[in-house]
Amino acid sequence: MKGTMNKTGYPVPDNVFAETVRDVKHYTDRLFKFRITRPASFRFRAGEFVMIGLPNAEKPVYRAYSIASPTWDEELEFFSIKVPGGPLTEHLQRIKAGDTILMRKKSTGTLVLDALLPGKRLYLLSTGTGVAPFASLIRDPETYEKFAEVVLVQTTRDVAELGYARELVDTLREDPLIGEFAAQLEFYPMTTREQSEHMGRITEAMQSGQFFETTGLPPVNPRDDRVMICGSMAMLKDCAAMCEAFGLEEGANNAPATYVVERAFVD
Repeated sequence: MKGTMNKTGYPVPDNVFAETVRDVKHYTDRLFKFRITRPASFRFRAGEFVMIGLPNAEKPVYRAYSIASPTWDEELEFFSIKVPGGPLTEHLQRIKAGDTILMRKKSTGTLVLDALLPGKRLYLLSTGTGVAPFASLIRDPETYEKFAEVVLVQTTRDVAELGYARELVDTLREDPLIGEFAAQLEFYPMTTREQSEHMGRITEAMQSGQFFETTGLPPVNPRDDRVMICGSMAMLKDCAAMCEAFGLEEGANNAPATYVVERAFVD
């Protein structure tokens, strides 16, 4: 295999960066974030993902991970679930500062601003770690320049699983670069299992009108509203169907429209 060797003794292909883990934080027994060094030559658009792996085999397992950090960050941040027996996450969840992470050099994805037509309001609908690409987007000034209102919705099973997004939103309001846009962002956390202020699934809440009654926002319409969706396969299907019922049309990088779905993380 063509490439250079890393400290583990396994070769690193020329199309892969070998980066160092800077920090790891565990939020629950299922969720954690980690930050790694950023290659000087690496560029990406907010909302994109890269393929991540570990240098623990001759042929490492790679999985798609949304870049959670903003485009201006000097490090790269990722938010991950722990899957028992998972070919990558079984090992990834044990990383610590100083370890090596492999990252392919090309980023891609559909959850980018370029894939949407101009609008007034941007909805970011997520479940679990699907909030990761939106962690990048809500820290990007361009998002607030293009949309007067940004509504971040995250649905998890338990309240503790909302910790990463809550921390992010709280920190954002104090951010010297993004803080001035804080009034444009609304965070709507939901749980499906543990009791919380907002219970249920976002599709049920929106379709019943409960969400709009609670927030005071008008029902979604194709003139004003744009939607990005990231989560489980079932959630993607249900949210896409809901968007279509609201009159929205799916867009792509080469054909911008009124809603987009990230299909890289299917089960």
